[in-house]
Amino acid sequence: MARDAPVGAAAAYRSGVVALLGLPNAGKSMLFNRLLGQKLAIVTPKPQTTRSRLLGIRTLEHAQLLFLDTPGLHEGKGELHASMQRASSAAVEDCDVALLLIDSTRGWEPAHGALAARLASLGRPWLVVGTKGDLPRPKRAVWPPREVRDGPPALLVSARSGAGIRALFSAILTHLPPGPPLRGSDELTDRPLRFLAGELVREAVFEQLREELPYAVAVEVDEYDETTRSDLVRIRANLLVRRRSQKSIVVGAGGERIRSIGIQARHEIERLVERKVHLDLWVKVEEDWAEQRRRIEALGYV
Repeated sequence: MARDAPVGAAAAYRSGVVALLGLPNAGKSMLFNRLLGQKLAIVTPKPQTTRSRLLGIRTLEHAQLLFLDTPGLHEGKGELHASMQRASSAAVEDCDVALLLIDSTRGWEPAHGALAARLASLGRPWLVVGTKGDLPRPKRAVWPPREVRDGPPALLVSARSGAGIRALFSAILTHLPPGPPLRGSDELTDRPLRFLAGELVREAVFEQLREELPYAVAVEVDEYDETTRSDLVRIRANLLVRRRSQKSIVVGAGGERIRSIGIQARHEIERLVERKVHLDLWVKVEEDWAEQRRRIEALGYV
């Protein structure tokens, strides 16, 4: 059991789905990784990094928690935005316990009220979780928010330092329904390694490129081969961009930028698969990848 896992869980076994919900850049993915006990979701400072639901499974002695990381709830246009919002809405409907995440440095926003009302109408347990509790808060960012002082429990946590995580685990377990494990004790996620590898490439893209371009990039893993050598995984991936001018930015002068992306991504993938990785990256122009529902689903953004 990890040091931040709860101690003394109830004797009756509990299991269920716990959805992390909130606005973009609320710290959902970082908290998801902390609750899971290892990195599974990609994390960048840029909002809208998460494009799909990601399941992470944490099995404890007396409970199994199926955490769902979700895209941030936001207004947007196009099929990609619509797909992201469908993923978040489905998580609201499918979970046993919901965590409404609020960036504690920004405080309560009107969009939180709409989500809180929806959670209350569904009649399932939910908690208010203030993230980034290790950072200073302006006076206007009151905690707990006035809007929920007579509502569900409100907890303040820091995914970075681990502060408040034990209390959050305990609160979740209190509301988790009794029942047997829903997944095998050795399972971590339902996503294949090729998808997770593609996400780590996209994480490197978000961190390496300037502000506006990452949102125009998708990653398609063409090849994921771990059969040639037992100590090596060969991966070939396409970075899809919408315009030819974007391709030149991703490649960089003399290929410098894409080499940097590849080096960063390869190190992260090797940490994930615990083997050496040979990674080939190519950039392709596909103007309407973000407007085709079938294409978005094929890329795994569902």
